[in-house]
Amino acid sequence: MNDLEKRFSYYPSADEIDAWASSLWLNATQELFTAEILPDNGVRPHFGYGYSMPSFRYVRFQRGNSQPFYGYWQSPVSLPAPLIVNLPGYGAEMMMMPELVAQGYAVLHINPQGYMTPQGELSSLRNETGIWPVLPDTALGKENAGYREWLSDAVAAVRWAMSAAQVHPDRVSFIGSSQGGGTALLLGSLFKNHGVRCVCADIPFLTNYPLADFRGAYRELKLPFQKVGEPTAWRRMGFVDTLSHAHRLTMPVFLTSGGKDDVCPPETIASLFDKLPGTRSLSHIIGLIHISSQEFLAQAAAWLRLYA
Repeated sequence: MNDLEKRFSYYPSADEIDAWASSLWLNATQELFTAEILPDNGVRPHFGYGYSMPSFRYVRFQRGNSQPFYGYWQSPVSLPAPLIVNLPGYGAEMMMMPELVAQGYAVLHINPQGYMTPQGELSSLRNETGIWPVLPDTALGKENAGYREWLSDAVAAVRWAMSAAQVHPDRVSFIGSSQGGGTALLLGSLFKNHGVRCVCADIPFLTNYPLADFRGAYRELKLPFQKVGEPTAWRRMGFVDTLSHAHRLTMPVFLTSGGKDDVCPPETIASLFDKLPGTRSLSHIIGLIHISSQEFLAQAAAWLRLYA
C-alpha cells in the first residue's frame, strides 16, 4: 500500500458519507433558526444610484445558540425566480452579484460562522495563527466547530431563502470560488434530494486532501495532523472532502482549474471530475493562477442558464 492508498484507507465509506449528510441535514433543519433582514443594503453613497437599491439587504442569521452570521439577500426582478447561492472563499469576503439578479435569479450570499459582518471582519474569531479556524478545527475535531457547523449554518440559511415568496421552491443552485467552490459542491451533495439544480465550482478548495499532500492552502492542516495523528485527521477530513461526496453529486457540475494554481492544485480538481457520475464539465485554464476569472463567470452564467 502506497502513501496515497494508506491515506484513503482512513476515509469514510460512501454509506458513512450518506449517513453523515442525513445527520447534518436533520440537525440543521430541526434547530431553532432566526433570520432578520437588516435596513443596510451595503451600498454607500459613492456607488451612486445603487445607494437607494431597495431589494438588496444584509440578513442576520442565527442557528440555535451558535454564533450569529450574515448573508446578503438580492431579491429577483421577476417572480418566482430560481435561487442562486454564493459561498465565500477562505478570506470570508462578502459578495453581491447584481449581474445574476439582472438575469432573472434571486441570489443569496452566505457567510457562515460570523467571520464577516456588515461592519467588516470579526477578527476575534481568528485563531492563534491568525487564520479563520474552520479548516484546522475540522481536523482537530473541536466541538461545535469546523465545516460541519459551517455547512449547518449554510443549510439553514438556504432553506430560509427557498421559503421566500419571491423564490421558486425547488430550484436552488450553488456557486463559488476556492473555498466557495468546495462548499458549493458540499452543499450540492447536502441538497441532493432537496431541490438542487446544478453547481458551479471555480478552482475548488476542499478537494482530495490526500493528493493535495499539504501543498498550497492545504498546508494549514500540517499542525492539526501532528496534534491528533494521521488516522484520526484523515478520517475527519474525509467527511468534508468533495471527492467523498462525488457519488452524491448527480446534478450538473461545472468545474474550473488553473494551470498555474499553486493554492488548489489542478490535479486534485481533475480527480474529482473523473469521479462525477452525471453531466459535468471541466474548464482547465492553462495560465490561470488562484483567482476567480472572467472565463469562469462567463461559463458559469451559461451553465446556470442551461440548468438552474
